[in-house]
Amino acid sequence: MKGFIKAIIVFTTISAAIMELIDTTVVNVALNNMAGNLGCTIEDISWVITAYAIANVIIIPMTSFLAAFFGRKNYYLYSIIIFTVASFMCGNSTSLGEIILWRFIQGIGGGALLSTSQAILFDTFTVEQRGTASAIFGMGIVAGPTLGPSLGGILIDHYSWPLIFNINIPFGILAAVLTYFFIEDSVHVVAKPKIDWLGIFLLMVGIGSLQYVLERGQTNDWLDSESIRIFAVAAVVGIIGFIFWELREKEPVVNLRLLKDSNLSFTTVLTFISGVALFTSVFIYPLLLQRVLGYTPTMVGVSLIPGALGSIIVMPIVGRRLQAGDSPKGYIAVGFSILMLYGWLLYKASNINSSIGDYTLPLMVRSVGISMAMVTLTNQAVAGLKPKDIPQGIALNNMMRQLGGAFGIAFMNIYVDQRYAVHRNELISYITPGSANYEARMHALLGVGSKLAVSANAQQTAYKLLDLAVDRQAYLLTYLDGFLFSVLFIVAVFPLIPFLKTKKLDAATQKAVAESSH
Repeated sequence: MKGFIKAIIVFTTISAAIMELIDTTVVNVALNNMAGNLGCTIEDISWVITAYAIANVIIIPMTSFLAAFFGRKNYYLYSIIIFTVASFMCGNSTSLGEIILWRFIQGIGGGALLSTSQAILFDTFTVEQRGTASAIFGMGIVAGPTLGPSLGGILIDHYSWPLIFNINIPFGILAAVLTYFFIEDSVHVVAKPKIDWLGIFLLMVGIGSLQYVLERGQTNDWLDSESIRIFAVAAVVGIIGFIFWELREKEPVVNLRLLKDSNLSFTTVLTFISGVALFTSVFIYPLLLQRVLGYTPTMVGVSLIPGALGSIIVMPIVGRRLQAGDSPKGYIAVGFSILMLYGWLLYKASNINSSIGDYTLPLMVRSVGISMAMVTLTNQAVAGLKPKDIPQGIALNNMMRQLGGAFGIAFMNIYVDQRYAVHRNELISYITPGSANYEARMHALLGVGSKLAVSANAQQTAYKLLDLAVDRQAYLLTYLDGFLFSVLFIVAVFPLIPFLKTKKLDAATQKAVAESSH
């Protein structure tokens, strides 16, 4: 393959993958603006996040089947077109129901972009260059969730919310054109699979309901909400039914029998935790800077750039070293250890007077840890599988990454709420009226001596300022706890690392990875 064509394919696939991943988080910082413009509450507009996530997590495990059924190139092209058209319709929506519908459709189109981009990218490189392909793909996985809030903040601060969707249009059109002319279909010809209708239905009910519970549980007070109880039951019934059916079905939409392979089983667990680490760190950090330190979304976005650049530098190096035969276990262990160090560094760097510069080193450390873990896990997910099973193996691995992010954010939401209440109550106990701490702070806020009279308005203002100070400190302590809590997820899976297979993939397996439809 000529270098120019290879460069076009790399640009196309990475652009599509990043575009999809950015859209999973780009609207997070735009909810206030969207709610005001569409005349709805924050709780209502947050459905634009939920709808996209539900569609995405349903489609991801099905992409191997859909690519085999429609043909990989056709499925990829159709998905780009669906994603682009839905982006345009989201940007031009005039009602809540309209934008929720189009966000769901956008999630259906976006679900194929990440997975199929990976397969096409592997197909572009030779067997000897597969480590590099994993590194390039890994850059997109890390850059998307990191740059999403950054890009959203910049667009909201300087323009308007429709642009966070409309910005996809030129990139989507370009990706569709390049796909039509330069992307080739898989050379691995297989018979069109039978449609597993019941498996698809159970997958939609089980995984879709689970994603709904994770996305909306905190907002709806979890099991105190009737809708959460209903969807929780649907998730349990759907997932159990899905597992039971897929293990019996001769041509399942998702081949769960592959999890009998110990390497894939352990890798999916590690990938799940890497998804937790990737999404929760991006979730907490902007909240700390905006809610406690008072920075704008644009400033938060700018602060994330060094970390993203670090990943771009480190991932190709890791890919080349794996290609040269370095131990994947070592890279995963070191990568997870560095992510634990990142949590500790954020804990040490954060106080009421912290500046953005104080977070540069922790974010650079995070980029190294994520890069080492993500590239290696992407490369190792299929080690030990038969070539014909590789598409389904990659499908399961990618689904676990997305679910890891959803679980991580849901758990962190619960944890933040609980720890905030604890810290606020503790702080208030130190400044009860009549105590020395209370009198000292009130006098400092009023700017007068204790013997001077003050107006009622000044007294009320001082109360409000004191309450705000307590609030900021409570959130600061909560996010510090969150940084350390996220480390526990990584500690829990360290014992699984020794069970990973370390052999390099043979030529037949590597070729099957490249030709896989997922």
